[in-house]
Amino acid sequence: MPAFKTLDDFDLSGKRVLVRADLNVPVADGKVTDATRIERLVPTIREIIKVEGKAIILSHFGRPKGKVDPEFSLEQVVPAVADETGHPVGFIATDWTDVEKAKQAIDEAPPGSILVLENTRFHPGEEDNDPALAARMAELGDIFVNDAFSAAHRAHASTEAIAHLLPSAAGRAMEAELKALEAGLGNPERPVIAIVGGAKVSTKLDLLGNLIKKVDGLVIGGAMANTFLHAGGLGVGKSLAEKDLAETANDIRDKAEAAHCAIILPIDATVAWHFEANAPHRFYGVDSMDPEGMILDVGPGSIERIKGAIDEAKTVVWNGPLGAFEMQPFDHGTVEIAQYVAARTKAGKVVSVAGGGDTVSALAHAGVKDQFTYVSTAGGAFLEWMEGKPLPGVEALKR
Repeated sequence: MPAFKTLDDFDLSGKRVLVRADLNVPVADGKVTDATRIERLVPTIREIIKVEGKAIILSHFGRPKGKVDPEFSLEQVVPAVADETGHPVGFIATDWTDVEKAKQAIDEAPPGSILVLENTRFHPGEEDNDPALAARMAELGDIFVNDAFSAAHRAHASTEAIAHLLPSAAGRAMEAELKALEAGLGNPERPVIAIVGGAKVSTKLDLLGNLIKKVDGLVIGGAMANTFLHAGGLGVGKSLAEKDLAETANDIRDKAEAAHCAIILPIDATVAWHFEANAPHRFYGVDSMDPEGMILDVGPGSIERIKGAIDEAKTVVWNGPLGAFEMQPFDHGTVEIAQYVAARTKAGKVVSVAGGGDTVSALAHAGVKDQFTYVSTAGGAFLEWMEGKPLPGVEALKR
């Protein structure tokens, strides 16, 4: 049983249901260019309106810094919500200092309506987790449903304070995310392998520190692997590396050994002399690196080694690419491993959970974004969950 309530725990019929969504989607020329976050919201909205409840959507959009700014109005997102739900959607130009007019508009809307309220960040109290603003928001609904895992790492009025004022539940997208994360690291099938890539060790210290206590094997790729190679006394040429973090990298290796977590580093690399697509390149063992070269991807031996680790795993958790995946042919390691994990997932051999902005882009580039068990579109919240930090928006649902 989850530690939080879900839509199954409430009778939504005829109720005003405040749904905290993440409508902070990319918009160009007034049109939504990627509706993934809206798509994930649809099951929750449909369940509410099916029983004549009113789905009243709360969300932030951009960074208007606590002021009303038409550039950041959520009105421009309403057509995309209507497209995805296949249902007319009303917009309420909410004044967050006085919600009487919004309340009236909600009361006058017919049962089964979908309504989008104005940007919650048009009031400074949103980011301050102001109880007075949360109380005004709570006046607009009978039940609060949080379906915005991607905003759950922030203690804001519409994610945290409001959950203490109304009966609260996780929406279907939030519920799916939390179940997937539980299967990934909370209570996973072992052995668990984590694949961590990206450029900098410095941005992932908390992540690595948490993972070595939770997983059986940790594959380190991307430029952050260069820092570990350098710390181990190997030359990395002109590759991107945080050489001042050598001691930190060795400390992580020592702690991993004590925790019986195997650290898997590249044994060979794809090396080029210019940082550009299709630059001339060749493979080097990590013990024989050209001092003038740059490591831009893992090499074929490393790919086979990582596949071997995946073969032994029951669960794979992934955050960050293994090389400069935006440029061919330095996307090869990331693509091949992503496709391998997808194939193992399809065969029922592993549960695969991935997340983080670059990771989602890399899996889409490899053509397997929909072939993992779960891909989280929540950047910061996914990372903080992987770091083992409590997420205020989730904790508020647990009371």
